[in-house]
Amino acid sequence: MATKIGLLTQDQFYLVGISVRTTNQNSQSQQDIGGLWTRFMNERLMAQIVDRTSDDTYCAYTDYETDHTGPYTAVLGCMVSSLDHIPDGFIGITIPADKYLVYYLDGDFPANIGAAWKQIWASDVSRKYTSDYDWYKANPKSFEETEARIYLAVK
Repeated sequence: MATKIGLLTQDQFYLVGISVRTTNQNSQSQQDIGGLWTRFMNERLMAQIVDRTSDDTYCAYTDYETDHTGPYTAVLGCMVSSLDHIPDGFIGITIPADKYLVYYLDGDFPANIGAAWKQIWASDVSRKYTSDYDWYKANPKSFEETEARIYLAVK
């Protein structure tokens, strides 16, 4: 379950990570984004992102073809100070300055992420479909206790 925290004006920032083009149709995004997470963790890709500003992890959703029902790009990685050093096989993106509706996630990770997004998709939130993202705090007490937030760019 997701609880709205409120509206936040977010400054622009940069992410470097690995990406996949996906869709929410037929649960494709669960498989594709799950595959990004598996690769990111198993291959310890965070260590290759040299100018990251912290060890927090982000999963950004961008390049929407239409809305949440169409194709989009998911990027899993870390916030960086600039896009000057992008390792081979990674991409760098800019998360634009904008108004974001922030959701706090209740319940155990990672089930709470999927449940929160289903709640958002069924809502009447007026989204921009520019860049949205999940934020995951580094070094949780346990995997299931990972602190997470969802940020939606809104009109």
